[in-house]
Amino acid sequence: MNAINQPSTLVKTLNELAPMSDYSLINTLTPDPEATKNGVDHFPRQVFSGHYVPVNPTPIKEPHYVAHSKIFFSELGLDDSLAQNKDFIRMFSGDLSDVPHPLQKIGWATGYALSIYGTEYYQQCPFKTGNGYGDGRAISILEANIKGQRWEMQLKGGGKTPYCRGADGRAVLRSSVREFLAQEHMNSLGIPTSRSLSLITSKSEKVKRPWFTQGSHSRDPEVMIEESVAITTRVAHSFLRVGQFELFGRRASKKEHTEALVELSAIVLHLIDREYNDVIDKNLSIEKKVILLAAEFRNRLTSLVTNWIRVGYCQGNFNSDNCAAGGFTLDYGPFGFMDMFDPKFQPWTGGGDHFSYFNQPQAAERNFHMFCKALKPMIETNESALNQLEEIENGFSLVMQEKMEKMWASKLGLSQFEAELYKELVMLMMKTHVDYTIFFRELSSIPTDITPFIKSFYNESFSDEKILKSWSQWLDKWKSLIHNSPQSHEALSAQMKRVNPKYTLREWFLVPAYQQAANGDYSLIGELQEVMTNPYEELSYEMEQKYYRKKPSQFFLVAGISHVSCSS
Repeated sequence: MNAINQPSTLVKTLNELAPMSDYSLINTLTPDPEATKNGVDHFPRQVFSGHYVPVNPTPIKEPHYVAHSKIFFSELGLDDSLAQNKDFIRMFSGDLSDVPHPLQKIGWATGYALSIYGTEYYQQCPFKTGNGYGDGRAISILEANIKGQRWEMQLKGGGKTPYCRGADGRAVLRSSVREFLAQEHMNSLGIPTSRSLSLITSKSEKVKRPWFTQGSHSRDPEVMIEESVAITTRVAHSFLRVGQFELFGRRASKKEHTEALVELSAIVLHLIDREYNDVIDKNLSIEKKVILLAAEFRNRLTSLVTNWIRVGYCQGNFNSDNCAAGGFTLDYGPFGFMDMFDPKFQPWTGGGDHFSYFNQPQAAERNFHMFCKALKPMIETNESALNQLEEIENGFSLVMQEKMEKMWASKLGLSQFEAELYKELVMLMMKTHVDYTIFFRELSSIPTDITPFIKSFYNESFSDEKILKSWSQWLDKWKSLIHNSPQSHEALSAQMKRVNPKYTLREWFLVPAYQQAANGDYSLIGELQEVMTNPYEELSYEMEQKYYRKKPSQFFLVAGISHVSCSS
């Protein structure tokens, strides 16, 4: 990479950021041949070929700074002052009209297919063909090489695209606050994720969204509310999704047009270059590249979902279009961090059991199946390669199980997985209704008796002698196993606390943050940034009292807190 791309001092202006731009996707892949040249392409239409559509973002009116990720800015070598620079705010609120050269004045959106739990769907496309489904309000505006890494920057809520399906192309402040905080929290938990750059709202532009009445227990939105629009800039090495490969795989297998297989091969090679160039040699044959890609994606996807389970996270809507082909967390819509332990925890009312907490490994396997299916047209004439791909695909569940068992052992501070101890624990956690995060954090202190567990109990189990006895018996079994550890209890405790976070981003923390933000008070967003980017740390007494506690009883079953309808 050229020296010009390596900032020696902190970047303070767009003029200093501009030379780092390097638009590999639009320089390497094929645009929709029917797209406009000026990026004015804001109404639903079918896109039959090409990897992306050039499209202008629609700037929000009277943009106003809310927050930025100081941690991510530091990693990128950006000065904090840049976040409130008027040129930066203009660009990252959707106005590219005056960006300095060589920054591009037109962004891009991509199409993708949809499968839900391994079943192909077309009806979400307004044309029922699959040619109108994709980035309806997410518009990428920059690719750059910064400090040796390639990053793509995308505006969530950046306006209409040809894939908008008749919607307004906007995101509201409420959902933008959720995503902004969640991405940086997930990164601090040590789990691969898209990142948050900045959060900008509008002083005057509002849209209407379906939502719940105050204190409602309804499963469906009851009213339309007016909310301020916002744009959060999310950043990743790429935003290539399994759904994109499905789209091009479907077109290639059906021979929908003469360039379908060429387009599939091109986007697969682009994925390898963007996400897997450190593990896949560019000089290998296409067959070998495909096999290595499938194996490495399987490794990343199984590790990702294992880590979600580790911290009590449920994606809520793990369709193929919400599954990043780079193996990281993407699309924080109806996500949730679990309070009371429940294997069927599902924050989204439309998600069903198939996307619930303990079913996430199965959902991931279905997405992986669709990914492998999409790759097959590239190697269909090579029987050996097809057999290898099938072997990798069929091995997903075994790899997933091995990683899950290793994860549970680490949460319990054990050198190996103990199936009976684990099963007994799951039954006790369900019977006692324990707070998942608090229980494992208290266990990490290596308690001598079950007294510390009681602070994690949601029901009256602390007065049930039979349940307390069962917990004592379980603790004795666990202690007999850790006594065999070569580590001291202090070292083991420290190790477990690096696995079991003290703080997770519970929905009832988020609600007051976005409610206050709607009134122009962003202080709670800043406070949550500080706490949730230090999830394993022992923070101040004040922060512990505020954020290390069980969900208050009055929030259970309340709409918008215990469950949500969809992202907006």
